[in-house]
Amino acid sequence: MALTQDEIQNLNRQFKGIPPEEIISWAIKHGKKSVVTTNFRPYEVAILHAVTEVDRNTPVIWCDTGYNTPQTYKHAEELIARLGLNIKLYVPKQTSSHRDAVMGIPQIDDPRHQEFTEQVKLEPFRRAMDEHKPDVWFTNLRKGQTALRDSLDVLSMSKDGVLKVSPFYHWSDVQLDAYLKEHGLPNEHKYFDPTKVLANRECGLHT
Repeated sequence: MALTQDEIQNLNRQFKGIPPEEIISWAIKHGKKSVVTTNFRPYEVAILHAVTEVDRNTPVIWCDTGYNTPQTYKHAEELIARLGLNIKLYVPKQTSSHRDAVMGIPQIDDPRHQEFTEQVKLEPFRRAMDEHKPDVWFTNLRKGQTALRDSLDVLSMSKDGVLKVSPFYHWSDVQLDAYLKEHGLPNEHKYFDPTKVLANRECGLHT
């Protein structure tokens, strides 16, 4: 979806305080091809529920690093079945067992950490976006998660020219807890991202 920065800023002012479903409906109506990405981390169920309530056929791209917790995998299976997600699974080209034998999970200051992140997250993500070629990308980015995300908004443009739509951008954990309770949705907090190490660190997907 081709929008200028001025148009994005104007829309962000309008969208502040607007219900997520209205923002999602607007994006789907004005875009050509939408996708939603997920890693089934805590509170991801909110964006998955909100998008599928508007359009159940929206492709749900899951780039599985292969290092998720058992709780995350069970949570993912529950949501896929319960919400009828149109899941599109992407995994690294190398198995986690192979990588564990030759590299393991490098620490953040290890020179191999960049290669690790490329293998388990960035390459599968690029492959997914190349195959689906969306112009609208729904995410659950929220203000306060990282310094980079604090500089974004409900609408932002990716480096590849895809419109990122984060309908819950201004929502707090308390508000999301209320949303999940209202809709009877489960949450799961036992989550592990091997590329970040620290919770407030970017892996490179949104930079």
